Amino acid sequence: MENQLFYGDNLDVLRRHIKDDSIDLCYIDPPFNSKRNYNQIYNNIGKEDQAQAQAFIDTWTWDDYANQGLAEILENYQGKFTSQSIDLIAGLTKVLSKGSLLAYLIHITLRVVEIHRVLKPTGSFYLHCVPTASHYLKLILDTIFCSQGGDFRNEIIWCYRGGGSPKKDFGRRHDVILRYSKTNEYEFNKNAIRIPYQAEGIGRKDDAMWGKHKGTNKVYKPHPLGKIPEDWWLMNILNANDPERLGYPTQKPEELLERIIKVSSNEGDVVLDAYCGCGTTVAVSQRLNRQWIGIDITYQSISLILKRLEDSFGKGVLEQLKLNGIPKDLEAAVALANKKDDRTRKEFEKWAVLTYTNNRAIINAKKGADKGIDGIAYFQGDKDEPEKIIVQVKSGKVQSGDIRDLQGTITLEQAALGIFISLKEPTKDMIKTAKSAGIYQSRYMNQSSDKIQIVTIKEMLEQKKRLDVRLSLEVVKSAEKQMEVKGKQLELDI
Repeated sequence: MENQLFYGDNLDVLRRHIKDDSIDLCYIDPPFNSKRNYNQIYNNIGKEDQAQAQAFIDTWTWDDYANQGLAEILENYQGKFTSQSIDLIAGLTKVLSKGSLLAYLIHITLRVVEIHRVLKPTGSFYLHCVPTASHYLKLILDTIFCSQGGDFRNEIIWCYRGGGSPKKDFGRRHDVILRYSKTNEYEFNKNAIRIPYQAEGIGRKDDAMWGKHKGTNKVYKPHPLGKIPEDWWLMNILNANDPERLGYPTQKPEELLERIIKVSSNEGDVVLDAYCGCGTTVAVSQRLNRQWIGIDITYQSISLILKRLEDSFGKGVLEQLKLNGIPKDLEAAVALANKKDDRTRKEFEKWAVLTYTNNRAIINAKKGADKGIDGIAYFQGDKDEPEKIIVQVKSGKVQSGDIRDLQGTITLEQAALGIFISLKEPTKDMIKTAKSAGIYQSRYMNQSSDKIQIVTIKEMLEQKKRLDVRLSLEVVKSAEKQMEVKGKQLELDI
């Protein structure tokens, strides 16, 4: 099986593309509005979040999707839901009423039912969550797994340090990971995750000593590989200077996923992450020789994962990867541009920017007026200082005035170059206006470049047209590589 990365709604992907009994291990870290306090969630306050972009923002509101999901559960859509799940959601609807928390729980119920279906009988499931919702989520998982021959195995507490201290509360320094098995015949590779005695900072002084079981003459001695970890795991979160850090707000350390993947799967097994975010699960699965399937609804995440895999394992890893849901022809691009769903209405722009820049640009978060900027990239200028590239995307009607507006934005932002990506074919006046902006030349460029470049989606798809400028990060990496080579040569000379 090829490793697969899906761009789209994980419920749709699970239902349409993932076969029954095909997954050995599933880990998910679904978004949750952890920035809101518990009472606000419970009382459905915080409607100001509704207008924010979906990408990287864990927010929930009661909308048509929640109504549809509730109907599917209560009406037992295609016979997928257990009577316990139906009764639980019906009861929670009375207790919580139709608001953000219930919308979140319905979202999770729909997807965990599909995850249970695709797990092999020997499969395991891990759900990563915050304490404000873990008690509700455990009830939901019990009704799905325990009622069908599976079982609850552990409530794992991931403990970490850092952050400020609240004035009137104990500091919140843990996440919850709920572990379930589909049957009692599940994988648990205990020797793969043993740790040294007292390795996690807490333990009796005699942990590693020989001794007798109390009340017996039976002698025990510590295992030479160490002990099996308890259900609390002391692992640091990623700090700002950590080399793993990718800038993704909910990024988890590879150490955490490594333990989960090692204990509940073997080499060659299939690992699924249905909310793969910045790709920690798929990156660790790749390193540990597991097959994997990743799903995410935002193209920023897909782009970040592709770049992470390429940086970690080389470009060859992308050639062995099957990408699904990403526009491969003009018809698919038009369909993406015309989506009515508010959650994905900006996805066309993100896809266009990141695809054209080979996943190197920074997406404009669009908080407030976007000033005509959909993406920004930086390249090395002649003065060895970063120069800015402004990227703008249009899916509707275009005209020469759009190019003049972009030219004004370039001046305002003190940028060197502007890229205008259009779904429609540009007019002759647009091309003429772009040409009149002049050219830019840098010693880092193979040839001079138009200061304003017009690129069509058709050219991107059919001619594979991409930004032909070495961006700052690539120049730095090249310099670091040269220093590494020189260092090795010096070692040889010595």
